[in-house]
Formats: sequence, C-alpha cells, structure tokens
Amino acid sequence: MEEQIKYDQLFRRGDLLEVPRTLFTHFGIYLGAGRVAHFIPDILPLISRDQQQIKQMVTNVRLILGAMTKRGSVRVDSVDDFAYGSPIHINTLDKVCSRPPLQGDEIAQRATKLIGNGSYSLLWYNCEHYVMYCRYGTAMSFQTFKFCKTIRRMLLNWCVALAMTLLSLYLLIACSDGNLWTIVMTFVLSFIIWFTS
Repeated sequence: MEEQIKYDQLFRRGDLLEVPRTLFTHFGIYLGAGRVAHFIPDILPLISRDQQQIKQMVTNVRLILGAMTKRGSVRVDSVDDFAYGSPIHINTLDKVCSRPPLQGDEIAQRATKLIGNGSYSLLWYNCEHYVMYCRYGTAMSFQTFKFCKTIRRMLLNWCVALAMTLLSLYLLIACSDGNLWTIVMTFVLSFIIWFTS
C-alpha cells in the first residue's frame, strides 16, 4: 500500500514511463496504484493456459522466445517489476511527438483495453508502438525509425564502398601499366574508402 501511494505521488495516471535496457528502451503506461501496463514479447501464453504461471515475472528466456516467435502480451505489472532496477523517465516522448497527449484517463483506458496476447514485432509493433497509440493516438516507434535509418545508412555506405573498391580494382587491372606505385596506391585508396564507410 505504501508503494502505491509513493508511485501515485511520483506519476499521474496516463504517464508514459520508460526505462533503459541494454540495447533498447522499454515503455509502459502508468495506470495508478503502482501499476504499469506494458507490451512485451512472451512465449508462455502461446504454450500454456496456466494464468498463475503467465502472471509471474517474465524471464529473459520467455522474452527472447517470444520475440523469435513474434508473440507478446500487454500485461499489468508493478512499477518495480516493470523498471527491473533501471531508472524511470517520465513523458520524454512529449518533447518529440508532434501530437499532444490525450487525457490521462483516456490513455489508461486505451492501455487496459489492449491487455492480452497478440502479435509482437521488434520492428513493426513493439512496446513503443503500444504506448504511442495509447498516449498520442498513433502507433509508431522512434527507436525503430532510428534503427532502420542506421541500417539503411550502413548498407548504403557499404554498397558504395564496395562499388568504389571494385571500380578501383577494375581500373587497376584495365589501366595499369604494371607500375608498382599505381598498384599500391589503388589498393590503399580502395582500403581507405572501404574503411571509412
């Protein structure tokens, strides 16, 4: 009871909570009374009907297998279980989202209406999509956008570097007069282009 009062003083109903994880940020919606609704990958609801077992804290194995099988669940946990020892940040997406947040009760109602099992995707429907829908009315993920942008940039840079290297090697073979200096400089240039991309 004391914990619930403490968290009700720190957070408002409908607040978007986020906690840093190793490779990503995890998001949830504060419902009040020390409870958070959040969407996580979880394989257990797919293979078991034991509600007591499903309600237990989700282990890393359950998370990984859930992500691999693209199964997840919106569940309600305590703030402490949600945070899992990490610091909690409040409503940071308000600064970057172009839409104003909905009212707290409407956010919490949206969050609880979606409680249950469903499809999960690290890129196309994850915990950030869930909270963005609940709080702002649009399902999107800034993490996914940044990740895809980074991958695209890496692939484009890699492809350009490979193309430049192959072009340099072609020019070396086609235009080289057998001069050692020309051969060395072509390889050095190709390596620099590849390395810096």
